[in-house]
Amino acid sequence: MAFCPSCGSQVDGRFCPKCGATVDAGGVPPGAAPAAGSSGLTDNAAGALCYLFGLITGILFLVISPYNTNRNVKFNAFQSIFFHVAMIAIYIVFFIVSLGLHFIPVMGSIIVLLLSLCLWIGGLCAWLYLMFKTYNGQKVVLPIIGPLAEKQANS
Repeated sequence: MAFCPSCGSQVDGRFCPKCGATVDAGGVPPGAAPAAGSSGLTDNAAGALCYLFGLITGILFLVISPYNTNRNVKFNAFQSIFFHVAMIAIYIVFFIVSLGLHFIPVMGSIIVLLLSLCLWIGGLCAWLYLMFKTYNGQKVVLPIIGPLAEKQANS
């Protein structure tokens, strides 16, 4: 027994008795089956996955065949790579600054702890925000990194 993809009611023939939609024998409308060469991921899902493991998934989506030609996925992959490289650079600078702050007896350790916590929470929130907005189909362009990613995605 087939079901109508529009309203979900049972269909005995080629047309739904409830809404009138055309249904083939498998219960899906004609022409709605995915193409043989399709990748299975939508652009927004692939873009969100670019941010999942940072550098690794960003580079993977730049190399994998159906995604390396899509400008939206390439933009998200480059932005993911640039974002994580920037976070690594910020952590290196923070480490150097924290070495100097440790010479302040008690307050130095507290300041380093608070700054470290703020940096970690800020990076986590930015990472989750990028993945969430990209998955929902919205394009987020980060201030300095975004234009560089757009330039790389268009070339």
